[in-house]
Order: sequence, then C-alpha cells, then structure tokens
Amino acid sequence: MPTTLNCPRCGELTTWEQNESRPFCSERCKLIDFGAWAKEEYKLPTQDAPQADGGSEEDTL
Repeated sequence: MPTTLNCPRCGELTTWEQNESRPFCSERCKLIDFGAWAKEEYKLPTQDAPQADGGSEEDTL
C-alpha cells in the first residue's frame, strides 16, 4: 500500500512513492510554495533583542 499524505500547499491527497514533486501533489504546487518562500511570506515569530541605547554601564545597574 503506497504512503499517502496531504499536499502542504493545497491539501490534496497525494502519494510519496514515484512522485517527483513530493511532498507536493504537483509541480505547480511546488513552484507556488517556492515563490512564497522567495517572497519571504513564511516567517517565524521572533522576539527582537533589546536595543542598546548608548548609555553607560552604570545606567543599567
């Protein structure tokens, strides 16, 4: 029985074996996803480090 999974782009059920576009269902979904990645549409939430204000070390103690 072939391994099946949902395409991460469109959600369509696809197979892993003999699928050159895996984990995507098609070359089209693969290219759409790559375009989104290239346009930096995928971002992880981050917390910026505090900015140095140029004050002396005594100011922070």
